[in-house]
Amino acid sequence: MAASAKRAVVLLSGGLDSATALAIAKHQGYACYALSFDYGQRHRAELAAAARVAQALGVAEHRVLKVDSRGMPGSALTDPDIPVPETPAAGIPVTYVPARNTVFLALALGWAEGLEAEAIYIGVNAVDYSGYPDCRPAFIEAFQGVIDVATRRTVEGGMLRLHSPLIDLTKAEIIERGVSLGVDYGLTVSCYQPDDEGRACGRCDSCRLRREGFATAGVPDPTHYA
Repeated sequence: MAASAKRAVVLLSGGLDSATALAIAKHQGYACYALSFDYGQRHRAELAAAARVAQALGVAEHRVLKVDSRGMPGSALTDPDIPVPETPAAGIPVTYVPARNTVFLALALGWAEGLEAEAIYIGVNAVDYSGYPDCRPAFIEAFQGVIDVATRRTVEGGMLRLHSPLIDLTKAEIIERGVSLGVDYGLTVSCYQPDDEGRACGRCDSCRLRREGFATAGVPDPTHYA
């Protein structure tokens, strides 16, 4: 890779949205550094999916950082005693992981500074999503404010932008965009409770949104269901 190549750190969970965000960053000319997290999530199959996606899309580097989920308690995604809901519910669901995106973006920011990267990409969405507060435009805008005042690069007059290219798109629009960029969604895992082979349950909120997105987009669903 040429020393002059512009760089971006991309949060890569292994799900549909983050894979699309990675493809967009690559399409926009960035050398992409993918960052995934092992935070004790019950859907650990997504880490294997992230590795597959990173390899398929040709990232410059893929790192997996371990985060102690005891610092983010009270979520069905990290506490096996809290069942994953299988019917839609009002309000913020129990699958919300407290401050997850804040923690993840802070660590992404550290790597971005070290790389002298110009951008960070995150695949959050505020249209067809589960209602998490850290997936909304106000959160992205607030974190950009943190970047602007808290990094050497920006304080010294440089630029480091936080991009959320999917935030205003429906799930169907995200899928259409990814398909146009050659994303193989069969490599991804979105389910909150996949089995040991990474097959989706087909019942959780994430599975429902994903399935409806493929149906609306008119794209065959490549999801591997249990």
